[in-house]
Amino acid sequence: MELFYRSYGQGTPIIILHGLFGSADNWMTQVKMLGEHYHVYTVDQRNHGQSPHHSAHDYLAMAEDLNEFFIQHSLSKAFIIGHSMGGKTAMNFALQYPEKVTRLIVVDIMPKAYPVHHDKILRGLQSLSLSSLTSRNQADEQLAHYVDDFGVRQFLLKNLSREPGGGFSWKMNLSALAENIEEMGVSLVVNGKFSGPSLFIVGTHSHYFAPGDEEGLKSYFPQYQLVKMETGHWVQAEKPKEFVEEVLKFLN
Repeated sequence: MELFYRSYGQGTPIIILHGLFGSADNWMTQVKMLGEHYHVYTVDQRNHGQSPHHSAHDYLAMAEDLNEFFIQHSLSKAFIIGHSMGGKTAMNFALQYPEKVTRLIVVDIMPKAYPVHHDKILRGLQSLSLSSLTSRNQADEQLAHYVDDFGVRQFLLKNLSREPGGGFSWKMNLSALAENIEEMGVSLVVNGKFSGPSLFIVGTHSHYFAPGDEEGLKSYFPQYQLVKMETGHWVQAEKPKEFVEEVLKFLN
């Protein structure tokens, strides 16, 4: 699968993987800062953004998509940054292809299983009658019956694309994501260890990290470092400058 991407800067390559319902465009602020020091690729994972749609959506498939990206762009090694779903993809890739990962950065996700908790969001997204929508504000009003947080709704509605003849369509493959949502909560699907340097950045107000998760990290990533920031789940968006400072400190 040939993934859509954006590219900034020059030098040692960094590949950034977004989370569920996200896209490469969510990372533009951070990419511009990192692009002053590195060659940054920010990628739309399958069934998201402008990348191809496919009925399969699991971590083995997404890790192999990333391997194909390396081949297509003649990359032998790179730094990998992944948030949430992208972090799980990055972890599985590092275990499957450790020789291709110089350093690994995972944002607010652990190598463990999570219960499905996006079902209400999915119901809300599926409830929107896209062909009859006249504005994003109208979509926001309808989605508010399912998603209370305005910022989360705005993040989700970035996936809407206005149709030339009226109405909207989804950029993401919503049906495939809904059908495979349980796959997004599974633990790591690749066995092994990544012995290279790895950094895990978590939000102290996020429910994705809990005391005791360090043992799981140690079993897969023996050279891990853990940094906690005063944020929720979207660490890089809530404190972009501080986040990039932590990344650069680790990479340098």
